[in-house]
Amino acid sequence: MENVFDILKERGFIQQVTHEEAVRELLGREKVTFYIGFDPTADSLHIGHFVQLMAMAHMQKAGHRPIALLGVGTAMVGDPTGKTEMRKMLSLEEIACNAEKFKKQFSRFIDFKDGRAIMEDNSDWLLKLNYVDFLREIGVHFSVNRMLTAECFKSRLEGKGLSFIEFNYMLMQSYDFLVLFRKYGCLMQMGGDDQWSNILGGVDLIRRVEGREACGMTFKLLTTSDGKKMGKTEKGAIWLDADKTSPYEFYQYWRNTQDQDVANCLALLTFLPMDEVRRLSALEGAEINHAKEVLAYEVTRLVHGREEAEKAQEAARALFGASGDLSTVPTLDVAESELKVGIKLVDLLVRSGLCPSKSEGRRAIQQGGVLLNGRKVTDIDFTVSAENLSDGQAMLQKGKKSFCRIRFV
Repeated sequence: MENVFDILKERGFIQQVTHEEAVRELLGREKVTFYIGFDPTADSLHIGHFVQLMAMAHMQKAGHRPIALLGVGTAMVGDPTGKTEMRKMLSLEEIACNAEKFKKQFSRFIDFKDGRAIMEDNSDWLLKLNYVDFLREIGVHFSVNRMLTAECFKSRLEGKGLSFIEFNYMLMQSYDFLVLFRKYGCLMQMGGDDQWSNILGGVDLIRRVEGREACGMTFKLLTTSDGKKMGKTEKGAIWLDADKTSPYEFYQYWRNTQDQDVANCLALLTFLPMDEVRRLSALEGAEINHAKEVLAYEVTRLVHGREEAEKAQEAARALFGASGDLSTVPTLDVAESELKVGIKLVDLLVRSGLCPSKSEGRRAIQQGGVLLNGRKVTDIDFTVSAENLSDGQAMLQKGKKSFCRIRFV
């Protein structure tokens, strides 16, 4: 069987790794227990987490054992990494509720049957710690001077400052690794590249306390070719929960991927063989749209299932002129009685979510970026009436890629 290290490397996952040759040799020699931590600071995983879930799935397919660690305890403190200011403090009840939703999402990607994977919650040990004992047994192994050079702390110190509670985060995450090492023989921690300093803290702690070698690996963050973080839209983050980001919106996000980002997304976010990834990525001109359709379908299928992926694909094809079913396109229901006095187009743009405000809606209309039933509207005072409808509905479009069906009921 091919070494999973080579698979992850070829597909573009690996960013940094401790002792690369030793780690590659380890993964090729034996079945390794590894972990990735997920702090439930929101009520759904998002597409940034999806890269890590895909890496876990590749590792499990190769026979290694994943531990999905719910960071209920660490979420009580908040990871300062990548944040310009302190995270909002959540209650234990809020965090626990979020964690329950994470559990359901994990099971879509990782097989937990018969001990093939493990799910743990770090509140089981972190919330029971005696602080003085923790400082004496664990804190003594950490150099403040070295911690202050870590990227996750350095950027905050140069900005709005770092609270003492956040300064403890690295110790807590490192302690997680030690606990899992002792309990399950966990030899490796994985995570996004912004977790490199925290991962090194755990590797060093195991070496100092147990006299054993552990290892770490980070993955590339999901970014566009020009370095911008993927996963954000005008409406906010792209979530894996269908109630927060509909399967259609999810599909459309990937269908609208920039040409130069298709190869990276196909490699990281699908299980397509790399020969097929290279073939699709090499398509040019209008043909690259086929590759984007494949990407959108495959990612939506993995996250939401085959049925939802097919519905989203049908809806998207219908919008772009091919035969398809419009029933899954985002729809705004409006009372038919409102037609008697007429409805301002700018109000519909806001109510449909295509524009966040009336001022932005007016600007979009003035700039020629709004279409009603395929016809450009440039009058900011345009009023939608019964004569604009077809079978009691109208299609509202902003830009090339954002649509909403207006249905009068």
